[in-house]
Amino acid sequence: MTRTPLDAPNSSDSPDSPDWTDPDCPVARTLDLVGDRWSLLLIRDAMDGAASFTEFQRRTGIARNILTDRLRKLLTHGLLAQRPAPSGRRQEYVLTDAGRALFPVILTLRQWGERHAFAPGESHSVLLDRHGTPVPDLAPVGADGVLLDADTTHVRKIG
Repeated sequence: MTRTPLDAPNSSDSPDSPDWTDPDCPVARTLDLVGDRWSLLLIRDAMDGAASFTEFQRRTGIARNILTDRLRKLLTHGLLAQRPAPSGRRQEYVLTDAGRALFPVILTLRQWGERHAFAPGESHSVLLDRHGTPVPDLAPVGADGVLLDADTTHVRKIG
């Protein structure tokens, strides 16, 4: 499978474009594309079935001008696509493969929030699998099966 890199936030230039915050860092590039709060909430809601401008606005409470801007950016960066709605009167927004690939990111943010953004016993939504069971914590492991964290990994710059 061939992967196509997404465009820089404000440019379609080369990967060396000055529009990347840190052109060599995958985390920084990802944040350049989806690092504002509204973009990730729109991706979250698209994963939960929102498809229309009105539905995104209702779910998030985002101002129309900001919603228009964020949807345009998500379309430009290839995270959302538009297609005719079933009624044929309007366009709806759908996740692309790149947008769907953000699921583990949204899941990790959710699980972090469940542990650190709520007081003990405070109610919050729960993500369930297709059997109605809460999704287990995402826990990255190395090739040897050992749990990975900031103390057991390091970044190697290439090039």
